[in-house]
Amino acid sequence: MSRGKARRSVQEKLAILADAAKYDASCSSSGTSKRNSKSGGIGSTEGSGICHAYAPDGRCISLLKILLTNACIFDCAYCVNRVSSDVEREAFTPDEVVDLTLSFYRRNYIEGLFLSSGIIRSSDHTMEQLVKVARDLRTVHGFKGYIHLKTIPDASPELLAEAGLYADRLSINIELPTERGLKSFAPEKSVRTIKGSMATLRSEIEVAQEPTLRTKRRKHFAPAGQSTQMIVGADGASDLSILTTSRTLYTSYDLRRVYYSAFSPIPDASSALPPAPPPLAREHRLYQADWLTRFYGFELTDLRDATSDGMLDLEVDPKLAWALQNRGLFPVDVNRAPKELLLKVPGLGVKAVNSILRTRRYRGLRFEDLRRITNTARKAAPFITLVGWQPGALTDDATLRSRFVKPAQQMDLFAA
Repeated sequence: MSRGKARRSVQEKLAILADAAKYDASCSSSGTSKRNSKSGGIGSTEGSGICHAYAPDGRCISLLKILLTNACIFDCAYCVNRVSSDVEREAFTPDEVVDLTLSFYRRNYIEGLFLSSGIIRSSDHTMEQLVKVARDLRTVHGFKGYIHLKTIPDASPELLAEAGLYADRLSINIELPTERGLKSFAPEKSVRTIKGSMATLRSEIEVAQEPTLRTKRRKHFAPAGQSTQMIVGADGASDLSILTTSRTLYTSYDLRRVYYSAFSPIPDASSALPPAPPPLAREHRLYQADWLTRFYGFELTDLRDATSDGMLDLEVDPKLAWALQNRGLFPVDVNRAPKELLLKVPGLGVKAVNSILRTRRYRGLRFEDLRRITNTARKAAPFITLVGWQPGALTDDATLRSRFVKPAQQMDLFAA
């Protein structure tokens, strides 16, 4: 990739290709503290693209997060690595990625690999290279760590099926929430192709979960499932539109996770793209709303009450925004309300609600009991009743919203 220039060392390639991987949000965080400040060698974690993700058993694990190459034959307007972008290009060989992964792993800096790539030559050629890395790690070196592969949507089904034999998780980025947006900014990509690949993976995962008649054992195929990523704020789609697409992906393809990545302006960008990124709070609110539909029993119709013109409130979280719009449902009697209603109370999370349900079987809960259960009891106070606690006019107080928006007033909820 560096034709006409001196060949870069693996460490120099790592600096370029780890930096290029930072735009993928499928790891929950990236970067780590330097562990080998003197040598700065391959074992050093400085600038090496260490990200943190969650294994199927809930453990937080550190992954080496890199691209196989940041060269690409596609010209997606929102991507810094698009073919027309003037960036330094570099590429690893599959063997170099294998050696890097093993080197970091043996030094206990990582517990696995997150590998993505730009598309070179063709989708199938690129997918073959990604699969080779995972296959060699597993079959040649006996690697037992976690592997997350970003798959190429229009690669052959056979390659996708082989990838799942070696990777713990596979993901296919849908990129933008609307078909119109994808056609405008990534005309070489197809929503139909992306969803077709997701359907292929779902089918393979479901088959693997069924024990065979002969061995009664399940097949090993992407045990951590599949995920995807959507870019927020590039194409003008509303939050409600984004969440509607997410809901469809969860229900139709059994995704484990949809990641939201705030659009980041790039050099020499198309004039059709926004000049500034969306507020990071918007990305955060989308994750909160996503959580409500997955774990709190909220429907998309409920979230409409938490939006204005399809956009989530940036000042308060979506559950609180919904509660403020539906004050007639409150206050809720914590000692008698069903689980479904308790989950809709601001300040009460899933663990807190489960603890409430267990405790109230034996005695009536007071406010001090709730404070022991959750540290957000004050947030719930205007929306609940307990033994010895009635919110009075607080539930309908016209200034209630401002009490949550302004941190200095949040402690005034019990004021007269």
